[in-house]
Amino acid sequence: MTNLETSSALDLPGSIAALQLKLRSDSEKVQIQAIDELTALGEEGLPALMEFLIDRPEPSRATAKTYQILCTSQTPRVQEFLQQHFPTGTVPLKSDRNIDYTELQQLLAQQKFQEADRLTIQKLCELAGESAVLRKWLYFTEVENFPTPDLQTIDSLWLAHSDYQYGFSVQRQIWLNAGKKWEKLWTKIGWKSGYSWTRYPDGFTWSLDAPKGHLPLSNQLRGVRVIAALLNHSAWIK
Repeated sequence: MTNLETSSALDLPGSIAALQLKLRSDSEKVQIQAIDELTALGEEGLPALMEFLIDRPEPSRATAKTYQILCTSQTPRVQEFLQQHFPTGTVPLKSDRNIDYTELQQLLAQQKFQEADRLTIQKLCELAGESAVLRKWLYFTEVENFPTPDLQTIDSLWLAHSDYQYGFSVQRQIWLNAGKKWEKLWTKIGWKSGYSWTRYPDGFTWSLDAPKGHLPLSNQLRGVRVIAALLNHSAWIK
């Protein structure tokens, strides 16, 4: 166990020591249960969460959840810990176009979904090039040429910080399950009700209370070719 100037497990209260043992479980379900219980302890549980993040740095639901919890802490020591050990979060920020996804990681970790959605669109335009950045929207032909690592990074960030509820790959799976019927997709992810499109921004739900696949958004004013190019991209083919 890494020493982060915290007490050893033997010196901790019995409940925390027991929860630390749960954190070492190979079961992610058990880990997440322990994380929830440590979070409920308030500041008392933070050292154990920091220990866990150091001991298990590989991306997972449990590490993403732990990182999110620590991000919301106002404790200076926790913020110093994150800045020192996880300045760009827990999800690898890979890019073939030298694009920085650190801010997107931070917004999603803080559950600022509306701001993260706007930044996602901006990052997609950066991927497409200067012309797309200036016009602030995409051509489907630009999407087809997006590098796989970048799309996977954006998607991984949305997945990790929404407990796998949001992301392009989630939308793709719902679309495939709906027989590639766009109208069915719009209804299932809450973008349309009957004949009425959901109004931006107030009609959308900027939290985890929305239907699965609700975010990130894609503008349908110019048709479905852009989102079709996104959902058909080779990044999702394993």
